[in-house]
Amino acid sequence: MFRVLKLRRSTRTLLEYNNTTNSSSLQSITTQTSSSSFSPNPNTNFLRAFCTAPSSSTSAKDKEIRKYIGYGALMIGCGVATYYSFPFPEDAKHKKAQPFRYAPLPDDLHTVSNWSGTHEVQTRVFLQPENLEELEKIVKESNDKGQKIRPVGSGLSPNGIGLLRAGMVNLALMDKVLEVDKQKKTVRVQAGIRVQQLVDGIKEHGLTLQNFASIREQQIGGIVQVGAHGTGAKLPPIDEQVISMKLVTPAKGTIEISKEKDPELFYLARCGLGGLGVVAEVTLQCVDRQELVEHTFVSNMTEIKKNHKKWLTDNKHLKYLWIPYSETVVVVTCNPVSKWRGPPKFKTKYGKDEALQHVRDLYLELGKKYRIGETAAKSSEGEEPDINELSFTELRDKLLALDPLDTDHVIKVNQAEAEFWRKSEGYRVGWSDEILGFDCGGQQWVSENCFPAGSLAKPSMKDLEFMEELQKLVESKGIPAPAPIEQRWTARSKSLMSPASSSVEDDIFSWVGIIMYLPTSDARQRKEITEEFLNYKHLTQKQLWDKYSAYEHWAKIEVPKDKDELVAVQERLRKRYPVDAYNKARRELDPNKILSNAMLEKLFPLS
Repeated sequence: MFRVLKLRRSTRTLLEYNNTTNSSSLQSITTQTSSSSFSPNPNTNFLRAFCTAPSSSTSAKDKEIRKYIGYGALMIGCGVATYYSFPFPEDAKHKKAQPFRYAPLPDDLHTVSNWSGTHEVQTRVFLQPENLEELEKIVKESNDKGQKIRPVGSGLSPNGIGLLRAGMVNLALMDKVLEVDKQKKTVRVQAGIRVQQLVDGIKEHGLTLQNFASIREQQIGGIVQVGAHGTGAKLPPIDEQVISMKLVTPAKGTIEISKEKDPELFYLARCGLGGLGVVAEVTLQCVDRQELVEHTFVSNMTEIKKNHKKWLTDNKHLKYLWIPYSETVVVVTCNPVSKWRGPPKFKTKYGKDEALQHVRDLYLELGKKYRIGETAAKSSEGEEPDINELSFTELRDKLLALDPLDTDHVIKVNQAEAEFWRKSEGYRVGWSDEILGFDCGGQQWVSENCFPAGSLAKPSMKDLEFMEELQKLVESKGIPAPAPIEQRWTARSKSLMSPASSSVEDDIFSWVGIIMYLPTSDARQRKEITEEFLNYKHLTQKQLWDKYSAYEHWAKIEVPKDKDELVAVQERLRKRYPVDAYNKARRELDPNKILSNAMLEKLFPLS
């Protein structure tokens, strides 16, 4: 009502204005119309004057219209120019969207990411010396300039512990076996050599490494510095195999350390996180090359409780693969082939295809449910994968990619995995470097903790209590936790910064890793999986870590963003490790902090 009255007043005002200011025009109009019988009325005069008489209001309106027409033409022109400047291929509508780059990266800019794609940096300083002399020159010049050069290995650490935007040094070109002492069973190598290269290089001498991690692509320098491990309650982490090392330091140049020569620094630097110097050469204690028998079978918690102590002491290598939301526990043991009995004569009940068929059937069944046009079950190239050519871990990734955060869906996939392992029971014989590997699957988030589990003579059974609580936590919170939760054991390490560090020779430690896969390249979905995993990790941390004195693997620890949480982590690390001694060595060997990155400086602040 108010708007109508306002409009009437505005019309009356405009009429009066036109009558007074345009009298000449109106008189002309009256004269022209008087010759006819038609008598103009006020309404007619108003309408004609409003439509024909020029006014400042009409002029302003025309300007506005012309302005917006100009804007529209400009936008259309820009759109046409953009379309023809960046033409789409004919099949663009069938392809997955890719991130748009405004310009190609400069030639001198290196993109370095870890294997899981969870951490990435771009740097213009990525140095790869070919020998010790070049490495020494790089470290000296960088220290003089204050140029950061963080040591980085193969980039396999889930947390990207070796990454630094300011600069990195990588020893991939220093990958030679320098000396083999067959009698002492030792080997001296350049630190950039990968585990598989090393094993292949010494097998002709009848030697191999005492233990292996799950994969073989790590550089020796990196696998030692982060305290990596294999499994076996009688076998220590891999850093314990190091009997001497050559360290290139910013302040003191190249130094050689061992348990005889500067033992205090040796035990500190052996698992030094790349913060005390660049590991250039390593001498390792090896063992005779031997064949192993791997036995895989399915068990459950009740049976494990009855046999756990015996299995720990009787088997050289032992691990459990726990399947969440299931009673199934996969037990894997590895032992040397008996010289008298030879390998076991055992015929598997199911072939490889039979073991995988249940998983394939589930993939086809769920694929129909989730498939709408172009489905997530298709490969990144837009072609349907041939499921008969996929391994189990590849099939699992495809299944999880359909709905990775739906708990009911993940349970179905876990049940399929349990069935796969039931049909995969049996024996396998091979050399230790072939047998002890483990297909970890595709890209993933991992959090692995190490905690004391008593002694070899008297296991505490805390390792099984930990797993019982973890399983209950997963089920009570409805966490979409995929399989497996891997549990392994090692003997103690004398390296002061190792999570398995202990002064008691008979101590044993359990290592438990929780996981969430990243089976998709979709950034939004990867972010959602990451958030769910961090919640999963936070729940385990809150309920289990302090209770069991559990500390994270150095290659899997993530620095919290919250300041209070970071302070809590720093205080917690101080309770477990000789942080003051470690920082003192950092000040002496790397006073300008050219080897440190943000992770190291936040976990172990020098100020």
